[in-house]
Amino acid sequence: AMAEQQEARPAKRIRRGAGNAPGNNEGGDGAIAQVEAPQAQAQGVVAEAQAAEQGATDEPGITRLDRLCAPVEHSGAGLSKGDLNNLVQAGIHCVETAAFMPLRKLEQVHGIGQIKAARIMAAAKQLVPMRMVSAAEMLQMRNNMVQLSTGSSQLDGLLRGGVETGQITEIFGEFRCGKTQLCHTMCVTCQLPIEKGGAESKALYIDTEGTFRPERLVSVAKRYGLNEQDVLENVTCARAYNAEHQEKLLVEAAAVFCESRYALLIVDSATGLFRTDYIGRSELADRQQALNKFLRILQRIADEHGVAVLITNQVMATPDSSAPSFMGPQIKPIGGHIIGHASQTRLMFRKGKGEQRICKIYDSPHLPEGEAVFAISEGGIRDP
Repeated sequence: AMAEQQEARPAKRIRRGAGNAPGNNEGGDGAIAQVEAPQAQAQGVVAEAQAAEQGATDEPGITRLDRLCAPVEHSGAGLSKGDLNNLVQAGIHCVETAAFMPLRKLEQVHGIGQIKAARIMAAAKQLVPMRMVSAAEMLQMRNNMVQLSTGSSQLDGLLRGGVETGQITEIFGEFRCGKTQLCHTMCVTCQLPIEKGGAESKALYIDTEGTFRPERLVSVAKRYGLNEQDVLENVTCARAYNAEHQEKLLVEAAAVFCESRYALLIVDSATGLFRTDYIGRSELADRQQALNKFLRILQRIADEHGVAVLITNQVMATPDSSAPSFMGPQIKPIGGHIIGHASQTRLMFRKGKGEQRICKIYDSPHLPEGEAVFAISEGGIRDP
């Protein structure tokens, strides 16, 4: 969701060209038509590839799989429609997914052998730029990055603008400290204009604890003066019932992101189902491996589609901590080092006085340690 990336790849969506279907020949030209049909079809695929380069700016900045149907000499892989269906069934909905995945994983897709996988990877590297950049270019890209407002100017100031797109931001804390309320608020703020801290885009909410409430979106929409029905239509909600279903929902989310403009993916919470589906030390290793795979898919979605990924995390008490008792109960986030390494920015929420809550920068590659106070109101997260 970086502005520079949107300019570089604003409309790689494929469009149907007029040369897809060969013309009908009358009289005794039937044999000639049969010979010229493959050439006409190839020209149609090339026309699609050329049309993709001139796509509209209001379409998602992804590269459609149709581009891989073009011949190899035209930056394609010469795939058939059946090959594309096999890729889609394997959860590959755009060229970016194929470009970022390991070659051995691509070879394991049904109907895609080593030869086709090599052609797909070669074409993907031409269609999706993956090059080295200087630190100056990277700084310029980060300066153009879209950041989503949290609803509180103090919290936005602590984050130096808001929640970053293309990154994973984790929020952890005890119950009733504002994690879910922030998620609901950001479902609305991401729909605001860019100059007001939004991205003019939709949000997808994966609910694992049964705490999603659309009426809260209505309350937040009234605060910002937005049309309530439009706000509700721009938020997609999915309920996850177990850890495996939670992972499958990410595959469906990747397909949805290819069809419309999204800026925010919320998972509330990311670890709750893993705690219940994997019990005891005997299943601890399996739980961590499954959680690591889930978080890796989240990062891949953030890289491919440039969306901001916001996850909430539960906590556990550490009664064996050496901290003095007057400091209150000591807690730490669930997931251990796995989720700690996967998240770029980690925020710790704790209760304050009344409706006030305190956010602390727990870990970040660029933000210094600090705290900000915010409040929970009828209109969502706001300044106290």
